[in-house]
Parts: sequence; structure tokens; C-alpha cells
Amino acid sequence: MICGALVSLGPILPADFPLLFRWSDDLDAAKLNEAYRPAVWKSQEELWFNRGNDPTRVFFAIRRIGATQIIGYVQILNIDPIHRSAMLGIRIGDACDRGRGFGTEAMLLAIDYCWKHLNLSRIGLTVFENNPRAVALYARLGFATEGVLRRAIFIDGRWLDVIVMGLLHPSRTNDTV
Repeated sequence: MICGALVSLGPILPADFPLLFRWSDDLDAAKLNEAYRPAVWKSQEELWFNRGNDPTRVFFAIRRIGATQIIGYVQILNIDPIHRSAMLGIRIGDACDRGRGFGTEAMLLAIDYCWKHLNLSRIGLTVFENNPRAVALYARLGFATEGVLRRAIFIDGRWLDVIVMGLLHPSRTNDTV
């Protein structure tokens, strides 16, 4: 387990599945990171069980310090050990837990994990233009906008841009090996 002052990152447990399922079926939350499709329990359960078997992914449950209930998750995807890069994503499940610093600290812990445990040189992410709070958070954490995929997704009846952001390890910007 990785601990900060507000949250810890740890394994996703079977007891977390009901909340993960509820979040995957949340229409308003889906507008921030995907097109909504009704969730199917069996496929969601299999998805979460199998994620731990993929060496190109790491998933962490986010929990408040001292609590057992999950409040969100961090995912590190497309881990490439040759190019030392990966993609990072986060979801704070319930709106009442957003804007309280949990996501910021979880991202900082995940970034530190990427640098120290995965030996990454670059972390990328994508964020939809309709999520300005996330864009601002990522910029505060040092992510730079690397490009915009114009009208790349169709959410809630309109086309949206996808912003591509990246963060380079501060001491590895000129690596040759």
C-alpha cells in the first residue's frame, strides 16, 4: 500500500466491485471520460478481475486514510518498459469526494510510483475539453499540453476535443539510454 496524508493507493478488492459497477453506470460521470453505455455486471466483474493479469497495466484503489471503502481508482495503462512510458488515468467515483484534494494526492502518489517503481521517463494522459477541473489539475501537476485531437469524441449529443498531455521525469529529460 502507498500512503499519503489524505489517501492510500492499494489493491482493488472484490468488495469494491459494487461501487465500481455503480460508477461505471453513472451517466453524468461518463460524460467526463467516455460515451455512456449501460453497465453489465458480469462483464464489469470479469473486467476488474482480469485487469491484474495484464503486465502493461497497474490499477490502484483510492481509499481515504483509515477507511476501507474505495473512493476512486488510478490506472496506469500501456506501460512500455522499452520506451519507459505509460498512460495515466484517474476517477473519483462520487461527486461528494471531488474537489477535496483526494484526486490531487492520488495523482501525486501515482506519478511517484511511475518514476520510482516502473522507472518511467514519460507519463501521458488524455482529458476531454468538457472537464476543465481535470485539465487545471494536470497542469498544476506539471503536465504540458502536447496536442489536441479535434472533435475526436461524441458525448451527450456533441463533438468534443481530446487534450493530450504529458509529463517528463524531471531528471531524465536528456536520457540517452
